[in-house]
Amino acid sequence: MAKFNKKATTEATVPTSSMADIAFLLLVFFMVTTVLKLEEGLPISLPKAEAAQDIPRENVVHIWVDKAGKISINDMIVTIPSVEGIVAQRIRANPGIIVAFYTDESAPYGVMSDIMEQLKRASAVRVSFASRKEKLRFR
Repeated sequence: MAKFNKKATTEATVPTSSMADIAFLLLVFFMVTTVLKLEEGLPISLPKAEAAQDIPRENVVHIWVDKAGKISINDMIVTIPSVEGIVAQRIRANPGIIVAFYTDESAPYGVMSDIMEQLKRASAVRVSFASRKEKLRFR
């Protein structure tokens, strides 16, 4: 019987010395070639204003609220409960009246909410909330 000589076995290995370089190059390749689509939102078309409309002064009730929460209607200091009566009286006299509501940016929100409730009870449906950038023109 013949004896076979056992040779030294070599293990099969995969060379991994350049694996990190290849992974990095693939990562850079995919980052450069990937197109990211930004969110576009809904396609809408907003109307453009051609010209500002002049509103006669008698068709506007101005309500001002300062940062302390004091309320003024057409240059007259009033309390929250009296807002409904004053605005309702003006609406009965002129149904097309617009309520222009101006508030200081640091006015208490509770006061503004209470005034809105009073306007709702007075059936004031035409209310304009004026901001700092918005300019209303009155004749």
